[in-house]
Amino acid sequence: MTDAFAKCRPPQEVPALLAEGIYPFYQPVHERLGDGEVIIDGRRVLMAGSNDYLALSDDPRLKAAGAEALRRLGTGNSGSRVLNGTLESHRRLEGELADFLGHEAAMVVSTGYQANLALSPLFGGGDVVLADRHVHASLIEALRLGQAGLQRYRHNDMAHLAELLAAADPAAGLLILTEGMFSVTGDLGDLPGVADLAIRHGARVILDSAHDVGLLGAGGRGAAELLGRQSAIDVQTLTFSKCFGTVGGAVTGPAQVIDFLRHRARAAMFSASLSPSCTAAALAALDVIRAEPERRLRVMAAARRLRSGLAALGFPLSAAQTPTVPLEVGDAVLCCRLWKDLFDQGVLANAMLPPSVPGGRSVLRLSVTAAHTDAQVDRILEAVAAAFGRLGPGSPASADAVPGGGRR
Repeated sequence: MTDAFAKCRPPQEVPALLAEGIYPFYQPVHERLGDGEVIIDGRRVLMAGSNDYLALSDDPRLKAAGAEALRRLGTGNSGSRVLNGTLESHRRLEGELADFLGHEAAMVVSTGYQANLALSPLFGGGDVVLADRHVHASLIEALRLGQAGLQRYRHNDMAHLAELLAAADPAAGLLILTEGMFSVTGDLGDLPGVADLAIRHGARVILDSAHDVGLLGAGGRGAAELLGRQSAIDVQTLTFSKCFGTVGGAVTGPAQVIDFLRHRARAAMFSASLSPSCTAAALAALDVIRAEPERRLRVMAAARRLRSGLAALGFPLSAAQTPTVPLEVGDAVLCCRLWKDLFDQGVLANAMLPPSVPGGRSVLRLSVTAAHTDAQVDRILEAVAAAFGRLGPGSPASADAVPGGGRR
């Protein structure tokens, strides 16, 4: 007889990473200092891996709103939205999000991952979904839960998408699934191309805006606004764990669609609702996003400085000008050694290993936020130059080339 738990073994490389002392995951943060730095194992470390792009997770207005909701309503709702777990603040947040993004309605759920899972009832048996190869794991899980046929088009390859649309069953309902800003590569979805093809073939467009709502566009509405295609998006998902500085998520779209999901999306119906404090914090964050465009300007200035410095060091970068920058390494163990070198220098980056990275090649992911000063961005560049100079796969990196110069 086979033990059902025999499969429960760690990924192949984990024992070697632990033995070498370069295991990069589950690092416990003891304290967030509010200035782009954190305390880990008693050390002050510059955070260069956070998705808190607008630096709102430590904003006193969000904390005050969350604390007041905690005082009035307690720590949780003890029920699902369908039964006893809906708050007035959930309804208010839904209305404000729908208005902000130009949709008729919204449904607030407890996580961004859950928002994408909640899409699964839209993927019916007579439908075909055409998904970018780089879409997030949560969207793949939603597709597995649904019954639609799935076609994956090459990343941002509109010619390939056009071929798949043309070959699709003319009787099928067509849905195109992509992202505003891709989480690992930091590049933007080709939303103009997607929108044009959707109109030509009568397809619906579903956009995951986890990383771009709040960050991109003149009003912070995301990549679709930046690229002039917000009106072409039929359904949009977002998370509150990036630019909103808290936890939670939402699906926005036509009222008919959102009402359908309220009564059919098991991921939302059979889960406890978003806590009072997180809901209040998300509402406060939306106020800041609308009122303080300077936060977006600051993080984009930090992104330009980081990207310019990395280009000067010889790293090949995409044309995207977002705060997330992947440095391709390839080998998983080498990636973790580079991660450890950066950490020893007081910089925490993200080691992204297969299967979480497109193409199966490990990358170090760097990101900056509105809290980072120019001096802190230069510290990241210096640490990257030193680490790749010692360990990098043929990198021309040299600390002497860092803007502002010299080692610290």
